[in-house]
Amino acid sequence: MDIKAFLIDWIEVSNSYDTEKYLEKYLDDAVLDDSSVGQKFIGHKGIRDYYESYFIDYKTQIKLVKLNIKDNMTHMEVEFTGEFPEGQIGGMFKFTFKDKKIENVKAALI
Repeated sequence: MDIKAFLIDWIEVSNSYDTEKYLEKYLDDAVLDDSSVGQKFIGHKGIRDYYESYFIDYKTQIKLVKLNIKDNMTHMEVEFTGEFPEGQIGGMFKFTFKDKKIENVKAALI
């Protein structure tokens, strides 16, 4: 699996607001843990709620700042822009993968 290409595509899909394509990147039972909202989103239903609330509703766009890949663990620093109070803020994601999909992701604002 080319993790860098996968994540570049994940950013493009995230920025397109296509919920179904976004969910295709995740295992059915994936977990997204976002400490900035203090909540874990489990499975496609939970991740759909997260994506629609924090990306689509706020018109959030992601810009890649830094990407570190080590084995099956990836750390990504990003810049978020959108219609939220800050207008622009840094963030990070830590991904783990299984079967060429996202198994677990930890997200936070920085």
